[in-house]
Amino acid sequence: MNLEFQTIVERYSASLYRLAYSFLGSRQDAEDVLQETFLRFLRMAPEFDEERQLHAWLRTVTANLCRDLLRSPWRRRTLPLEEAVAMPDTTADPELESALSQLKPKDRAIVYLFYYEQCSSAEIAQTLRMSDSAVRSRLTRAEALTMLWRWTNCTFPRIIDDGGEGIPIG
Repeated sequence: MNLEFQTIVERYSASLYRLAYSFLGSRQDAEDVLQETFLRFLRMAPEFDEERQLHAWLRTVTANLCRDLLRSPWRRRTLPLEEAVAMPDTTADPELESALSQLKPKDRAIVYLFYYEQCSSAEIAQTLRMSDSAVRSRLTRAEALTMLWRWTNCTFPRIIDDGGEGIPIG
């Protein structure tokens, strides 16, 4: 497989950014992680037989960089810009954003990868370096989130091909 770097950036930057944002909750940190992910790709120049392997490698690097950033002592002493300065809410669903923000970073990443990126639990386990059963267990614990969505009569966007409205789980 031989894709040009620009093509790879265009194809994967949106999903990798959303993954980083789901971990970190900060636009600036997510952008930094995204940039570092692509820099590592350029430095290492890994070769892959399939595009699926490339995407899995990029997701794994992104997740690892997010974990490293979350562990750094510097991060613990700072506030995300969104908290320091009142910014307008640009999310399409503030209730969903609020519910997701209550989850731990790794759980947010699991929910994001499963529901938005349509990754299987095995793919998520490989990306986040955890067992498949741990991923399924954390998804089960996120049932409280889906209960909230059923209670508020909202939909969770697991299936996108229904006109964009999503289909409720349950």
